[in-house]
Parts: sequence; structure tokens; C-alpha cells
Amino acid sequence: MFDERKRQERIAADQLAAEMETLLSASRMEELNKQLLSAGNQLGARLMVLDHSGKVQADTYSTLNGTRLTIPEVVGILATGKTADYGVHMIEAVSTRKLLHFWQPYHEDAQWISYCTAGLYQKGSLIGVLVLSSPIQDMMERLFVLQNQMVLYFLIAAGIALLLALFFSRVITRPIASLTKSIQRMGHGDLSVRVPEKGSGELRKLSETFNIMSEKLEMLDKSRNQFVSNASHELKTPLATMKILLESIIYQPDMETEMRTEFLTDINKEIDRLNMIIGDLLTLVSMDSKTMRLNRSTFSLAQVVTDTAHRLALVADKNHQELKLSLNDRCELYADCAKLTQVVYNLMENALKYTQEGGTVRVRLVRSGRDAVLTISDNGPGIPKEDQAHIFERFYRVDKARSRETGGTGLGLSIVHQMVLAHGGSVSVESEEGQGSTFTVEIPIHQS
Repeated sequence: MFDERKRQERIAADQLAAEMETLLSASRMEELNKQLLSAGNQLGARLMVLDHSGKVQADTYSTLNGTRLTIPEVVGILATGKTADYGVHMIEAVSTRKLLHFWQPYHEDAQWISYCTAGLYQKGSLIGVLVLSSPIQDMMERLFVLQNQMVLYFLIAAGIALLLALFFSRVITRPIASLTKSIQRMGHGDLSVRVPEKGSGELRKLSETFNIMSEKLEMLDKSRNQFVSNASHELKTPLATMKILLESIIYQPDMETEMRTEFLTDINKEIDRLNMIIGDLLTLVSMDSKTMRLNRSTFSLAQVVTDTAHRLALVADKNHQELKLSLNDRCELYADCAKLTQVVYNLMENALKYTQEGGTVRVRLVRSGRDAVLTISDNGPGIPKEDQAHIFERFYRVDKARSRETGGTGLGLSIVHQMVLAHGGSVSVESEEGQGSTFTVEIPIHQS
């Protein structure tokens, strides 16, 4: 709207300037005044003609004749060589400005006028200036009303945006704050802490991941505490036994030689038991810390089974047990021979230990696809269903009293499990009470 008003006034000023140039150069002032008045009435504007010094020579209002006009639009043409100029001016209001003038800068008692100027030339030389001045009160009022409305709409939109930002920021930061508090609680040792899994997207995934991590840390902490407790208990038992035996020897100096020898033999057995427990513990610690390395070589698993059976033949014969082998494939492996030998020995020894006198242990080795499958079955008392899920845990015993009688540490199956996993294999058990147990080990044949 403003640009259209400006364009129209410039067109009118340029047309009048072309008419006034001839009259001013010929000093036909009377005719110039008549045409100026006629044009002013048609345009509804005040027209003035100034000479080259800025002095008013003709004024349709006849109030500024003979005065020098120094408005910027006139000076711009006279001093800088512009051919035309345009400007809007406010005549200062009489009343005092409102307190919130920045909110509503329009004043009802203020007057707004526009000045449109055009240079008057004769043969390329500036001889005067035409000034077209018109009131633009209505236009400025509409402009300021529009401005006020836009400011109001902007403030409303900004307020709504701020409220929405606060709401969404609270929605977003609430789970983050909850997660932060939970992490702080975990840092102080509370591993049972969990965060609610609300919402969707990345925050929900973050909460789920934190809960999984927290659960694993809690289980690891409980497992560590249980391990320390079990290890302490297992080490304490032989130490207590040795202490009793040694005190008996110390406080009975007249003890018979045969009894002394028997006590010392028992002490020696307890020392061997301690060494066995400590050795198994060191093996498990090595596997837990990932410092255990596999010394791989190519060997036959069938040969390992045969050699192990030969080593345990005396134990089987002593208890009148039968050890049957069924080796359908040599199963050449590229693996750690010593560690898999320990796996086979532990499983076969356990089968013989927990099989009654005169029982049978069957060992079968086959090749299934890319895996070597070793199964060791006995016809012993079997393992209760509720215990089968825990038998690979450290120090776990189905029958603690009987396990100690057989000399077990409660770590053999845990070592078997860890060593098989280290080779990328798996170990499982199937058993029914009174019908024996079957342990199955699967080892990849080709390993890089």
C-alpha cells in the first residue's frame, strides 16, 4: 500500500515537473500559479515550486512564499544531484506521549505528510524543485494498526511457543532426569535401581538399555559375592580339618606311630584338596579376566577320548564299572588340546564318581555337520530337574555331602563350561532322577 502511494505520487510529480520547467524558466509566474492551484485541487495535495536556492516561488497554500525550504527531500535534489526524492514526516503531537509508545507509536493528534520532490531542469541545468506534499493520515493509521496487530499476534504466538517448548522440554527431560538420578544411585552402590520404560524412540531404548545393564551388574555383583562366600567356605573346610588334626598331634605327644601317620596322611590329602581348589579358582579367574589364551594345534578328539579312558581305566576297574567307547569319527580339531583334554577328563571322571559300583559309563563321539559331538552317559542317580539349570555354576552341588566325600570342588563343571565356550562350542545336560545323566559337548571342527 505504501509503495503504491509512493509510485503514484512520483508519477504525478514527474508530470507536473515537466509542465512547470517551461513556465519557471520563462518567469511566467502567474500562469505557473494557476496551473499549480488547478493541479493541487485535482490531486488533493499541496504543491510548491522552489528556485535553485530552495526558496519558495509558488505555494498553493500561499503561506511559505519567499521562505527557504530545508526538508531533506529538497536538500537531496539541490545538494546531491538527485532527480527525485520521497519521504514521510510526522508533525509532532501536541499531547504527551503515551507510556507504552513503543507498543502503539501512532498518535491520534499527530499529523503525517509525505513529500515527493522532482527537479526542474532547463537545458540540463537545475533551475528549481517541485514539491508535492499530501496528508497520509489514514494510510499511516492503517499501517500502525496493522503493525500493532502483528506485534500482538507475534507475542501470542511467542507465548504459545514458549509454553509448548516448556511442556515438551519437561516431557523430554523428565526421563533424562530420572535416568540421571538412577545413575547417581547406582554410583553410590544401589545396583537394584531401575527406570520406568515410558514413551517411544531413543529415550525408551535408552531406558531399556540402562535397565538391562543395571540388571546384569546386579547379577554380577550377587554372583561375585556368592563366589567369594563359596570360595571362602570351600577353603575353610580343609583348613579346619587340618587344624583339628594338627592340634591332635601337638597335644598328644604320646600318640601311636600308626595313628600319627594316618593323621599326617589326612593332612596331606587336605593340602592336595586345597591345591586343587586354588588351581581351579586360578583357572576360572584367568578365563574371567580374558587373559587365558588358546594354544591351538591340530589333533584328534577321538585320540583324546581314548587316552583319557585309558587313564581312568584303573578307577573304573576298582569300582567294577564298565567304560564303553563308541568313536565314529576321528574329529580332527584345530583347538587347544590341553584344555579340551581337561574337559573330557572332568566329564568322564564325574560320570565315574557319581555312578554306583558295577555301573556303566558310555562315551560316544560323532561328527555332525561342522561340529564334533561328544556325549558321556551314565546310569547313576541322575540330577533333579530343579538343579539342572545350576550345575554349571561355580561351587554348585546337587548333594554337597556326597560331593565332598568324592573329593569334588564344585568347580569342575564350571571350568568345563567356560573352556567349551572359549572354543565357540556348547555343553548341555539331560537327566532324570534314577535313570542317569547325559552330558553333550559340541565343538566346531574347523576354527580360525
